[in-house]
Amino acid sequence: MAKILIVEDDATLADTLEDNLKEEGYEVFSTRDGENALALIRSKLPDLIVLDIMLPTLDGLSVCRIIRKDPTTLHIPIIMLTARGTEVDKIVGLESGADDYIVKPFGLGEFLARVRAVMRRMPGRPALQDELLSGDLRVDLAGRRVFRGNQELRLSHKEFDLLSELMRNQGAVLSRDLILTKVWGYEYFGDKRTVDVHVRWLREKIEDDASNPQRIVTVRGVGYRFEG
Repeated sequence: MAKILIVEDDATLADTLEDNLKEEGYEVFSTRDGENALALIRSKLPDLIVLDIMLPTLDGLSVCRIIRKDPTTLHIPIIMLTARGTEVDKIVGLESGADDYIVKPFGLGEFLARVRAVMRRMPGRPALQDELLSGDLRVDLAGRRVFRGNQELRLSHKEFDLLSELMRNQGAVLSRDLILTKVWGYEYFGDKRTVDVHVRWLREKIEDDASNPQRIVTVRGVGYRFEG
C-alpha cells in the first residue's frame, strides 16, 4: 500500500484530502507544520508528499529544498499546494523540486487525478498498460495509434496525448490548467483556448455527433471529463 503524507495547516482541507485518499486505497498520514513534516518524511519515507507552501515553523518551499538535498528523500515525488497562482509562483515551486503544482481552490477530482498521475511515474511502480479501452475506442499507447472499431483514426501528436490523458482519468474532471500541464508541458504559456480547440477537433473524430458530445463532456467553468 502506497504511503502519502499530507502537509497542510488547514485542518478541514487536510482531513478532506486524507479521507478521499484513503478511499482510493492509500495509507495516509498528515501534519500541520514544516518541522514536523521533515521528521515524518525521514522516519516514514512516504511514497508521495502533498505539501502546502504556507506553513508554520518552516514554509513548504524550504521543506521541498531540504528534501531534495537529502539522498534518502530526494526521490520522493512532491505535489505542492498553494493559494498563489501566478506563473512566477509556479516556476519557483517547480524549481524548488516539486513534481506538480495545484492552485487553491481545486476540485477533488482534479486532485485525485494528479495524485494518480504522479504515482504512475514513480520508479518501481507497475508499467502503464499498453492500451486504453472505452466502448469501440482503443488507444494503442506504445504504437501511438487510435482505433474506433476496425477503423484507425488519424490524430495529431497533441490530439493523441490529449485523448490519452482524458481516458487515463476517465470520470474525473480535468481543468484546462491541468490539461495544459500534462499535454503541453510547464513551458507552455499560451492561450488556454488551445485546449478547447483540440477538444473540438477530437470530438469530430471520436463522437457520433460532435455537437452533442457523449464521450468528452464539458464541465462548465472548469474543464472536461471523459465519460467513455
